[in-house]
Amino acid sequence: MEWFTSSDYWLSRLVFQRGLAAVYVVAFVAAALQFRALIGERGMLPVPDFVSRTPFRRSPSLFHLRYSDRLFAGCAWLGAALAAAVMAGAADAVPLWVSMLMWTALWALYQSIVNVGQVWYAFGWESLLLETGFLAVFLGNDEVAPPVLVLWLLRWVLFRVEFGAGLIKMRGDRCWRDLTCLYYHHETQPMPGPLSWFFHRMPRPLHRVETGANHVAQLGMPLLLFTPQPVASVAAGLMVVTQLWLVLSGNFSWLNWLTILLALSAVDGRRAAEVLPLPEPRGLPDAPVWYEVLVLALTAFVLVLSYWPARNLMSGGQLMNYSFTPLHLVNAYGAFGSISRTRQEVVIEGTDEVVVTEDTVWKEYEFKGKPGDVRRVPRQFAPYHLRLDWLMWFAGLSPVYASSWFVPLVARLLENDRATLRLLRVNPFPGAPPRYVRARVYLYRFTTWRELRATGAWWHRTLIRDFLPPVRREHAAE
Repeated sequence: MEWFTSSDYWLSRLVFQRGLAAVYVVAFVAAALQFRALIGERGMLPVPDFVSRTPFRRSPSLFHLRYSDRLFAGCAWLGAALAAAVMAGAADAVPLWVSMLMWTALWALYQSIVNVGQVWYAFGWESLLLETGFLAVFLGNDEVAPPVLVLWLLRWVLFRVEFGAGLIKMRGDRCWRDLTCLYYHHETQPMPGPLSWFFHRMPRPLHRVETGANHVAQLGMPLLLFTPQPVASVAAGLMVVTQLWLVLSGNFSWLNWLTILLALSAVDGRRAAEVLPLPEPRGLPDAPVWYEVLVLALTAFVLVLSYWPARNLMSGGQLMNYSFTPLHLVNAYGAFGSISRTRQEVVIEGTDEVVVTEDTVWKEYEFKGKPGDVRRVPRQFAPYHLRLDWLMWFAGLSPVYASSWFVPLVARLLENDRATLRLLRVNPFPGAPPRYVRARVYLYRFTTWRELRATGAWWHRTLIRDFLPPVRREHAAE
């Protein structure tokens, strides 16, 4: 059927699929390198404990059948290898049905990881990767022209990501409506990047322009995705520009890159080739009947599941980053409905002294991404996701966010647990574990231009309160 596929989007599909495979590589590698300390057999929130109290229907995962650290590592590295092969073009070099099985395997493996990841995987971009990865199963390969219905379903995902984020802002913090939120956001976001200091120090009128442009990108451009070409392509292109701005100003894992890929899937390659030095669309075979049937079934399935996120968009009690099914298939998205005006950081310290006194010397643990040493410029890690660093930001907002994992983290620091220390940048006790560990809350703010020139410090910090009193090594396992 001519209406069913369109060769005009072959290049968009190619870029989307290869980029999505690259995101899968990052996701699986991050899982492989971090899981032992977080959810491993001796982790802070072990998978065996989770699956023993959580039924399969609530968190479908192959690890309900069997779990071991070796099996988890094998699945994660297998996923990374398969994703790397797809990124290199393997899915286009095999029959269509084999390509679909490859994409299905990636989705199923990562689904199994997310559904036992607990709080460490409770981020919107996890659900976004799973939903997008599920649709990619039906996007086809070089044996068939891109199916139009799946391309529209990808636009529906992009619409929910952007429009949902725009609505949650307008319904949330007043500073979004009076255009002042970005007076604070670059400084108080979960993990600032190397340019965040400079973004924060822009003149306030430019911050207001930033905020207004964000509203246009998230509340205006998504509506144009469903208009005829080339308007939809222009809207998608403008959304890509705004996402690149976010990439430069912070570290949001692979959220921005996935959003960029979704936007690129909406670009009409034929029209783009008229204004850019891109290859002309090439003719591809029509879809086989069995494939058309699967795509039609998928479309009907997604339309049914779309009732809940569509209703959520219209609701005054809009949910943010919420999955309505345990398979994370058609989700609600959104971010930063409220903005913190100040930045509170939890700083963990240890000492090897036998008795704690007022004169005790405490040494700080340094994390890879979150602010610590005031002279260390923030680093760029995205699209890689530092899960512990992100949860430490939430701990600074409220101890409630750290209630399940912070004490287990301290216990492992008191043991010099190797897997946990690999998540950190600096262990101040390389020879032997500390006798005591404590945590304190500091108010962090970016320095001014004058302070930076005078001291070389990117941050200024002030002690606020204790977060956790000194804990002895002997009590680590209690």
